[in-house]
Amino acid sequence: MTENTSPFEPDVAGPPADRSAGRPIEHPDIGKIGEALRDHVEVRSLAINGLFVLALFYTLYFARAFFLPIVLAMLFDFLLSPLIRTLKRARIPEPLGAAVVVLTLLAATVGAVYGLAGPAKEWGNKLPASIREAENRLQKLRRPVEQVNKTAQQVEQATKTDDSKATEVVVKGPNLTDRLFGITQTALEVIILLYFLLAAGDLFLQKLIKVLPQLQDKKKAVAIARETEASISTYLVTVTLVNLGLGLAVAAVMYVLEMPSPLLWGALAALAEFIPYLGATTMVAVLTLAGLVTFEQVGHALLVPSGYLVVNLLQSQFIAPFILGRRLTLNPVAIFISLVFWWWIWGVPGAFMAVPLVATFKIFCDHIEALAPIGEFLGT
Repeated sequence: MTENTSPFEPDVAGPPADRSAGRPIEHPDIGKIGEALRDHVEVRSLAINGLFVLALFYTLYFARAFFLPIVLAMLFDFLLSPLIRTLKRARIPEPLGAAVVVLTLLAATVGAVYGLAGPAKEWGNKLPASIREAENRLQKLRRPVEQVNKTAQQVEQATKTDDSKATEVVVKGPNLTDRLFGITQTALEVIILLYFLLAAGDLFLQKLIKVLPQLQDKKKAVAIARETEASISTYLVTVTLVNLGLGLAVAAVMYVLEMPSPLLWGALAALAEFIPYLGATTMVAVLTLAGLVTFEQVGHALLVPSGYLVVNLLQSQFIAPFILGRRLTLNPVAIFISLVFWWWIWGVPGAFMAVPLVATFKIFCDHIEALAPIGEFLGT
């Protein structure tokens, strides 16, 4: 029986062969193609996420006049929500309780500002004379610096030419009236929005529960919301009380050292404590100047910033970690990065809110399983 060699019938004995190379044709590896496509999708997703983050940063920066009152009001809402719930348990409706709390807070703030306005104005009026007096008392310590400045002036005079004329460029910012109007407008927005948030109570949580389809998701949302709100309010209340305690301790130290207006220095120390690192540094410089102006002896004058430093170190190294505990203690690197970021985004108000914001974000991450690694990084 002869072998079939017809060119019209397929060869069923094996795979098609490459007649020119003498070996079978290689088929593409589907697994490698799928892996390459997945890598491409991951890179594209990473790029999209990066662009989204950059867009979010620039939105926060350019729209700070819109977002700043909202964030401030939300932080105050977390701070005061436990008090509203306590009043609700005492059969006081939430709108009435919110009005009582907001008006009490506003009256306390106005009273504190009015009580400290006199000493602050007095110190502000004599600030130029105080600086000159402090310079005179530090004359002995400034001699090496003056010698360096004198040498620098001689070099500058030697490099000057008579026919050169410098062009003075003056950059004008907003005047005092515009600044005061902007601060007043922001304060009014925060107060009004804070009242509505406190009066609403659990309205937004109820709407979220209504939107979720499954009962298990509803229960999980309620649990996360309650735990997060309780943790954030506990943190904010605790930090506020710790800073108030620091202010009272600083006021007592200033009173013992016979510094004028000890309550003013205590209030400034409490406010400065909300800005880590930078606030303490500013207070040391201000108290050093005030001490040199008040006391003739340099040693007595330097006791003023030294006393503040002792109180601040005790608070930051022992009292605050003991009260807050490890769970609510933040990583110093995270605090510094948050401070720089929010200072760049929103200026001085952003610096005041940097630590509460990063603490709020950490607590939120701790209660969301997918974000738990970020919360672990932000902690100690």
